[in-house]
Amino acid sequence: MSRLIRIYDTTLRDGTQGEGVSFSMEDKVRLAARLDALGIHYIEGGWPGSNPKDLRFFRRMQDVPFKHAKLTAFSMTRRAGGTAESDANMRAIVDAAAPVATIVGKSWDFHVTHALGTTLAENLAMIGDTVGYLRSKVEEVLFDAEHFFDGFRRNAEYALETLKAAEAAGAHWLILCDTNGGTLPHELVEIVREVRQHVRTPLGIHVHNDGECAVANSLAAVREGCDQVQGTLNGYGERCGNANLVSVIPALVLRMGLDCIPAANLRELRALSRFASELANRKPWDAQPYVGDSAFAHKGGMHVSAVVKHPETYEHIDPEAVGNHRRVLVSELAGRSNILWKAREYGIDLEHDTPDSRRILDELKALEDQGFQFEGAEASFELLMERALGRFRSHFALQAYRVPRLQGAHPRRVGRHGREDARADHVGGRRRHLGHGGRRREHHRGVLAGARGLDRVQAAPRRASPLTHAPARRLLPVPAPSRGTRTGPP
Repeated sequence: MSRLIRIYDTTLRDGTQGEGVSFSMEDKVRLAARLDALGIHYIEGGWPGSNPKDLRFFRRMQDVPFKHAKLTAFSMTRRAGGTAESDANMRAIVDAAAPVATIVGKSWDFHVTHALGTTLAENLAMIGDTVGYLRSKVEEVLFDAEHFFDGFRRNAEYALETLKAAEAAGAHWLILCDTNGGTLPHELVEIVREVRQHVRTPLGIHVHNDGECAVANSLAAVREGCDQVQGTLNGYGERCGNANLVSVIPALVLRMGLDCIPAANLRELRALSRFASELANRKPWDAQPYVGDSAFAHKGGMHVSAVVKHPETYEHIDPEAVGNHRRVLVSELAGRSNILWKAREYGIDLEHDTPDSRRILDELKALEDQGFQFEGAEASFELLMERALGRFRSHFALQAYRVPRLQGAHPRRVGRHGREDARADHVGGRRRHLGHGGRRREHHRGVLAGARGLDRVQAAPRRASPLTHAPARRLLPVPAPSRGTRTGPP
């Protein structure tokens, strides 16, 4: 049996410290359920002593049983000069009734003296008292050594003393935190190796991504003996974010051969990633490793030709292993393999070495050279193929369209039989149009002009725009619909 690495998700607490990320209480309940179904070992629900929403969440979760995960409540060490028994944060942790408590404490002497404003000895007492008090109140106590790597570089002896204080008080886990996110992998490896010589309690890793090394540092820490990895979905978190568990988990299982979540559940990663994006009201990252739309998208003709023969030539894993799928794009960089791939997608029978495939490719490249873009216009490219093969059948005919006018002249209605003027007046702050046939149309501060037939459109005189103070642009010919591009999938 391979080594088990426990995953600790802090999306519901540390993830919400990211700019623009916020979850309602119900959102947190739904996301916690999905994390549990994935097989996450620890789910940090929030800081019950910091805000009413987190307090309500923990009360709600008392009636929501988990199948795999342990719910975790987060807090800080007792206040300087006080006692754990009388500390409001400790009471909130106990009232949350979560089986696991995670306590953050200072491990950098600079933070102790300048941020907390207390003595180094008192900080050690705060760590020991807090862990010792909670040891009898919950099933597990985790000690997050905040700023540990920065602290170790400045004062290694004191940083280690903070770990030993938590260990002596009975902490179940010691979590080494790269809170500022600037540690490089080779520095982290050296420090973790040194730490293992001084403590016997299991170690975990919690790193931020300010140096773009959070995932690499997490995996390096696992190789050096850390048995727990903390992070967030999609890397959400303060400043540049936390270690992205959506990348960490498949790397542990598929690349390093370690036990983590059940292997079959890896196929849910993409869906879970997008679910978190939806709840956070954040656009999914197209280039996100493993689960992004572009993670297994192939554009160059040489690449597509190779992938068709052997996918591993340009793919580090099977995309379906993480719930993703392979995509082939079309552009001026395409080759015949791209064309054939898209033909199969559209159910078009097309052979490789035929005049038809060459004609389609040549027209694609010619249109892209003119400025058209088919990469995000799947339907337009399908129509291009149908036209090239003589199968195109028109389904629509343009009858009319409307052009909004800003301020100025009366509206114009352009039809098949020429132009008709319309009168306009204002009634109660609304512009009223008395148009063709005496029928009245009202619009809120707007004027619409209708037209039938592209060939009868007349450009408006060049005059200054009331919005830009620049000459208004003349109308230009519009390309045929089958040659246009679209901004999204069909």
